[in-house]
Amino acid sequence: MTIENFIYESVGDILNTKYNEARKRIEKHKELYLDDSAICFSLLALGSFIKKDYTSFYQFMNDASFLVDQSTDAITHILQEMVLGFVNFTEKNSALYAINYNKARKISIKNQRTDFFEKLNSLLKCPPITHHSNNQNQTKDPLIALVKIGQAVAAEKDINLLIKTIAEETKTALNADRCTVYVYDKETNELYSKVATGLDIKELRIPADKGLAGHVMQTGETINIKDAYSDKRFNSDVDKETGYRTKNMLCMPIKNFNQDIIGVFQVLNKFDEYFTPDDEDLLVAIASNAGISLENAQLFERQRKLLEEQKIVLDSFIETLATSIDARDKITSGHSARVKMYAVLIANEFGMEQNDLYILEKAAALHDIGKIGIRDAVLQKEGKLTPEEYQHIQQHVEITHHILEKIHMSKDFQQITEIACSHHEKYDGTGYYRHLKGEEIPFGGRILAVSDVFDAITSKRHYRDKMPIDKVINIIKEGAGSHFDPKVVDKFLAIKLDKIVEVFCTENNRCIEPSDFETLCKYNLLDLYYSIVNNCSNMLLQVFNKYYVGVDLENE
Repeated sequence: MTIENFIYESVGDILNTKYNEARKRIEKHKELYLDDSAICFSLLALGSFIKKDYTSFYQFMNDASFLVDQSTDAITHILQEMVLGFVNFTEKNSALYAINYNKARKISIKNQRTDFFEKLNSLLKCPPITHHSNNQNQTKDPLIALVKIGQAVAAEKDINLLIKTIAEETKTALNADRCTVYVYDKETNELYSKVATGLDIKELRIPADKGLAGHVMQTGETINIKDAYSDKRFNSDVDKETGYRTKNMLCMPIKNFNQDIIGVFQVLNKFDEYFTPDDEDLLVAIASNAGISLENAQLFERQRKLLEEQKIVLDSFIETLATSIDARDKITSGHSARVKMYAVLIANEFGMEQNDLYILEKAAALHDIGKIGIRDAVLQKEGKLTPEEYQHIQQHVEITHHILEKIHMSKDFQQITEIACSHHEKYDGTGYYRHLKGEEIPFGGRILAVSDVFDAITSKRHYRDKMPIDKVINIIKEGAGSHFDPKVVDKFLAIKLDKIVEVFCTENNRCIEPSDFETLCKYNLLDLYYSIVNNCSNMLLQVFNKYYVGVDLENE
C-alpha cells in the first residue's frame, strides 16, 4: 500500500467514526515505518479531535509539528496543514483555516502533489478558499489582517523573533501606536517581552500579578480602557522609565489550545481615538493564532535544547569509545583523531554539507572501535603478522558493525555505522569485510579509506618508522582506481601542505613557524611529490620534514 492510500484509508475510517480500527492501523504503520511518524501523529491528532479528546489532540499535534519541521516530504507537510485546516474550519476559525488551506495548496503545487491535496480535501469536505480581486479595502478587512499575521508567524520558530513579528503585525492590524506581547515565565512568575515595539529595551519584565497586564494574566479578562491613568490597575512605571505616555489601551490574554493563559497582549494608543468592540474581536482571533504559535515556538526551543544536550552526550560517548582504543595500544594513540582530521580536510575540498561532515567526523572517530575485540597479542605484536593473525585483525571491521548497530540509532547514526565499517573496502571490490565495489561503498567510507591508509603509513609503528613522504604519496597515487576512489585521491592530493602539517603538529606538539607557513601554504601534496621525484630544490622537502619526521635537515 502506498503512503497516499494509507492516508486516504485512515482519514476515511476516522471520519466514519471507525477510530479504533484506524488507530490500530496507524500504530502498526508507525512501528514498521519510523520515517512516517509525523504522518501517523497527524492522523492520530485528527482522530482525537473527532472523538473530542482535545488533550490527546494537542499532544499528538505537538509531536507531529516537531517532526514535520524536520521533514522535507511534501505529503507530510500537506497532511499536517489539512488536518489543522479541518480543525479550524470545524471550530469556525475561518481566518486560520484560510492560512492552512492556502499553505497546503501552495506546497502541493510547488511539489506537483495537487492530486494528493485535492483527494485529501475532498475526503475532509472543506470548501476551497476563493480570492477576490477587489483589494481596495484589503488593509481594513479583519480576515486579510489575520491571514497576513498567520503567514508572518507560521514558519517562525525563534521565540524572540516571533514575539517581535506578532507585536508589529498586531500594531498594524489594529491601527495602534504600540503593541507589547508578554509571555508568562512560570519559573519567575513574571511576564516578559524580549521586544517592546517602539521601546529601546532588550527585555521588559513585570510581576505577573501587577498592573493591567498582571490583572489580565490572573483573571483572563479583556480590558479596554479609554484613559489608562484613570484606572487604578494601570502601572505607570514603564511610562516613567521610557518617557512614553500611554493614553488608551486594549489588554487581552493569550491562550494555548488547552485555554491556559500563556501571555498577554497590550496594544496602546489607538490612532482612531479608542479601541472598538470590532478591535476586540480581531484581537481575539489574533490571540488564538498567536497562542498556538508561541507555544509551538516554546516547544521547539525546548526540543532544540534537548537535542543539543543529547548531541553533547553522543559526542562525549563517541570520544570515550575512541579513547578506549587508544588505551589498548599507546603507539597507535591518536590514530582515530588524525584520521578524522584528514577526512575533514578531504570533505572540505568537496564542499561537503555541514550535517554530512558531522556524520563523517563521528564515523572517523569510531572506525576502529571493533579493535576492542582483537587479542592484545595480535593488536600489539611487534613485527609482521602471520596470515592467521592478519585474518583475525581484519575482523575488527565486522566487530565495529556489530557494536554500532546495537545502539538505538537515528538515520544519521545508521550512516555513521555504514561509513565506519567500510573504511577497509577497496574501490575494485577486493577489500573487506563485505567486498563492496565502487559507489556501493558509502562516500564517507571512501574518504576514510584514503585517510586511514595515509595516517597508517605516516605514523610510527611497533615494527617500523614513518615511511618517506614520496613513497607515501606514491602509494596513494597508485591506489587510485583500485584501492581508492580516484576522485577522493585527486581531492586529497590537492590539499595544501600547511593543513597536512597542522595534523602532524597534533602528534609532536609543534607549531608551524610563520616563515615555514608561507612556504607550505603555497604547495599541495602533489607539488611536493613532483619536487622530490624530479630532483628539484629540496627546500620544500626540508620544511615539510621538519614537522613530518621532526628533523630540521638544514641544521643537521
